[in-house]
Amino acid sequence: MTNSPIAYSCYFTRNRQGEQFVPEHVFSYQISGTLTISDGITEHVFNEGDFRFIRRNQLLKFVKQPPPGGVFKSVSIYLDQAALSDFSMDYGYKAEGNRGRPVEKVKPLEGFGLYQSFMNSLLPYVAADQLINADLQKLKQREAIMILLQANPELKDVLFDFSEPGKIDLEAFMNKNFHFNVQLKRFAYLTGRSLATFKRDFSQVFNATPSRWLLQRRLQEAHYLIKEKGRAPSDVYLEIGFEDLSHFSFAFKKMYGLPPSRIY
Repeated sequence: MTNSPIAYSCYFTRNRQGEQFVPEHVFSYQISGTLTISDGITEHVFNEGDFRFIRRNQLLKFVKQPPPGGVFKSVSIYLDQAALSDFSMDYGYKAEGNRGRPVEKVKPLEGFGLYQSFMNSLLPYVAADQLINADLQKLKQREAIMILLQANPELKDVLFDFSEPGKIDLEAFMNKNFHFNVQLKRFAYLTGRSLATFKRDFSQVFNATPSRWLLQRRLQEAHYLIKEKGRAPSDVYLEIGFEDLSHFSFAFKKMYGLPPSRIY
């Protein structure tokens, strides 16, 4: 296993960067500070001592906020498809469809003693930045899966659903998710298309390339937020999918003839 499925986050200042596409299921524990997660509609706030489960194949935004005078810390274990497939074959678990209420994209997990014990067992490795051998990594993944299933049996139909996203309405999806700053291949995958098919379908639907349309759509949203909602440019550029303020300001001025700070 080249990349460890166990991840430790540590930030001394507020952070809003990072990949906005979640490719694998994640089981996490908030050690200190606050993590805010948004899918564009629903917002979840996790404080010190909270546990969470995030479903794979989601577009999400994260804000990591350290406590006053402290450090943001969290530990996560990623439950990748290979590990779950092996577990499924060894223990006979299979998804049977969501017969009840579907599991949400981000699921807060109620306090459960085994959650705490498990996360505590990871800390000596991540805190000391030790390299965990592949066999131990697999054991920790399996332990996490077993604990999640014991506390939340309904997760069986999520964890062992190995289907890929099907082809969906491209126009509706992009109008809903344009503000997520991810690569085109992520958008293509989530709409059930190859990158080449995505670009072809996109051109037919929007009469523009994905890159040009995304730039214009994000700038239109920025103009609305600044002029109609009174938002500051420095508060909106990350929210609408830009990586830095200078690039946003340059693109905005090129499209509207004025820098965003001059829009009233």
